[in-house]
Amino acid sequence: MADGQMTAAAFLVTELRRARVRRGWSQDELAKAVNYSPSMVSAVELGQQPPTGKYLELVDRALDTGGLFTRMSSELVSMDRTQPWLRGWQALLEQARTVRWYEPRYVPGLFQTEGYARAVFEAGGLLASDEVERRVTERMDRQDVLHSEHAPQIVAVLDEAVLRRRVGERKVMRDQALHLASIATGHPRVRLHVVPRSAEEYPGLGGPFALAALPDGTEVAYLDSQVRGQELDQEQDLARLQRVWEATLGEALPPQASIELMSEVAESWS
Repeated sequence: MADGQMTAAAFLVTELRRARVRRGWSQDELAKAVNYSPSMVSAVELGQQPPTGKYLELVDRALDTGGLFTRMSSELVSMDRTQPWLRGWQALLEQARTVRWYEPRYVPGLFQTEGYARAVFEAGGLLASDEVERRVTERMDRQDVLHSEHAPQIVAVLDEAVLRRRVGERKVMRDQALHLASIATGHPRVRLHVVPRSAEEYPGLGGPFALAALPDGTEVAYLDSQVRGQELDQEQDLARLQRVWEATLGEALPPQASIELMSEVAESWS
C-alpha cells in the first residue's frame, strides 16, 4: 500500500494468490506445476521475492490465464516505484551466490577503506559531520558480508580512472589502491579486474551496475544513482546488461596484471 492505495505490484501479488486459490491448488501443488520450490511460491505471494518473467510465464501456463500475469508485470508493475519485493543492494549481496560488479567512477563500497569512504561522503560539504560518520560506520559494517560463511563469489571490474581520480588526500588514494591489491591477492572469493586507460570507449562507460545471481536461480540487476538504487529483473534488461558485462570484461586486464597496475598506481600516490 502507498498513500492508502494498492500498488500495481501488490495487486499482482494478490491476484497470483487468488488465481491459485480459485484453481483449488495449494502452494505445494502450484510449485510442482511450475517446477519451483514451495518456498519460492510462498515468498512471491508474501511479496518477499520478485516474480521473474519466467516464473510468471509458467504460472500463466499452469493456470491457463492467457498470459495475464506476464502482461501485468511488463505493462503495469514495471512502472511501479513501490514494488513490495525491493530489497536493496545490501540484502542482495547477503543473499547472492555470485555477483558481477562494474564501476567506472568510485571504488565499490564493499572494497573502500575507511579513509576513502569518509572522503566520498565529505565531498562538497553536502552532509553534516554526524551524518558523514553514520554513513562511514554503516559502510564499514556492511563489508562484513565479505567475511561471512556464505560470502558470494564476486568478480568486479573497475575502470582505471577509479584508481587515478583523487578522492581525499594522496595517502588515502595510496592506501586504497594497496587495499584493493590486497583483496585481489588474498581474498578467495573476490576477483578484481581493471580496464586500463589505454582502452578505447567501451559499453561499460554508460554507468555502474551489478548482476547478482540468487540461490533460487533468479538473477537481479542493480543500478545505483544519485537519488536511489533500482533493481531490474526483466529479461530484456538483464540480457542487455549481460552483453555489456561481457564486452567490458573483455576490455579488462587479467587478474595478475590488474593487481600489478593497482600496486603501480599506489606508488604513484606516494
